[in-house]
Amino acid sequence: MSIDIGLLVLRALIGFILFAHATQKLAGWFSGPGLDRAALIFESLGQVPGRPMAVLASICESAAAVLLILGLGTPLGAAIATGTMLVAGVAMTAKAGKSWNAGGGGEYPLVLAGLAASIGFTGAGSWSADAILHLPWDRATGSEAALIGLGAAVLGVLASLGPIARMLPARRSANAGAPR
Repeated sequence: MSIDIGLLVLRALIGFILFAHATQKLAGWFSGPGLDRAALIFESLGQVPGRPMAVLASICESAAAVLLILGLGTPLGAAIATGTMLVAGVAMTAKAGKSWNAGGGGEYPLVLAGLAASIGFTGAGSWSADAILHLPWDRATGSEAALIGLGAAVLGVLASLGPIARMLPARRSANAGAPR
């Protein structure tokens, strides 16, 4: 029972953070930049074109937030959150040249990606829509649960590769004229 409470708290916390990130970009809520400034930030991170990438990230964060908070389709919610936060973490780290948050790196979104991937392995727990609806992945244990978690993590990583690959040439050309 205490594990289920812990999973509920973890899902709710990550879900709220993802919701806040999405609405910061889209609407300027929670001291966010709003869409116009978010687009410029995304472009500075090599996510081009900035506006559509900011909207896409917001849609992904919102979808993952709803799925994780409800505990509905938890492996999919975990995969979406993992992929979205990996892109953010890699982009921030590439721009800053360091990974720690204090130096402008992507430590924070990378930790969120790891936590989301972990939920893919643990499942949502008994206080979730997955459990109430008796969805197949909710009853998985042992190697079956490990495969579901691995599938969610791999899906998240694979989904992040396209945006990361698109970002890297922009970062290289931005740094081409920089003194070495």
